[in-house]
Amino acid sequence: MAAVGVFLIVCVVILLNSVKVLREYERAVIFRLGRITPYRGPGIILIIPVVERFVRVDLRVLTLEIPPQDVITRDNVSVKVSAVLYFRVIDPSRALVEVENYLFATLQLAQTTLRSVGGQTELDDLLSQREKLNARIQEIVDSQTEPWGIKVTLVEVKNIDLPQDMQRAIAAQAEAERERRAKVIAAEGEFQAAQKLHEAAVIMSDNPITLQLRYLQTLAEIATEHNSTTLFPVPIDLLRPFFEMHRRPADAPPAPPAKPTP
Repeated sequence: MAAVGVFLIVCVVILLNSVKVLREYERAVIFRLGRITPYRGPGIILIIPVVERFVRVDLRVLTLEIPPQDVITRDNVSVKVSAVLYFRVIDPSRALVEVENYLFATLQLAQTTLRSVGGQTELDDLLSQREKLNARIQEIVDSQTEPWGIKVTLVEVKNIDLPQDMQRAIAAQAEAERERRAKVIAAEGEFQAAQKLHEAAVIMSDNPITLQLRYLQTLAEIATEHNSTTLFPVPIDLLRPFFEMHRRPADAPPAPPAKPTP
């Protein structure tokens, strides 16, 4: 009876060790006597003790932080560039068989790709066109990790550290650009104002009545203010002879005196 009890206890222990529970985002890669079999999961799976060995693989999106890399751009500027890599395992069997450590291998590949792509880009493009840089790095890393059963979903450049002298040069360039834009806008405003004044002068020269209306409007605006000066409008027609005398040439002969009538 004692032997039967020990046998039952051993069977229960073996059965408990054989039952494994996998979460929804986990898969179990089974090695049976060293040979790989189709992965299993999620849920409850049975593992034959001694004969089979299993490895859990996480199928969720994983994040790898790429440390700052020394990059020399195409225009010979030394910068430090860091990035973040997002990827997931799409084939657990290949992720364990094709590469020794897919996490470490993906990180090393991302670092070398970041230095390579950054070295082929000029500094201005590196600062202003990060989307293209991210897409290029993702494309290269994804094509290299595809045989490992890895899918790179996103790459984002995290930070770009510039030397102090380069930061001062970029700040001076940005300030000069802002001053240039301000002067251009002011010049365009002066040009438009002069153009409108010219059009107004042409209209007033063709219609003298508009000048009188403008004159009266100005008097009305001055009169509305609280001042002690009283203005009396003078008709323009009274001043017209003086304008004509001013326009008459200085060397014009005077008009002959009228002859007396007999």
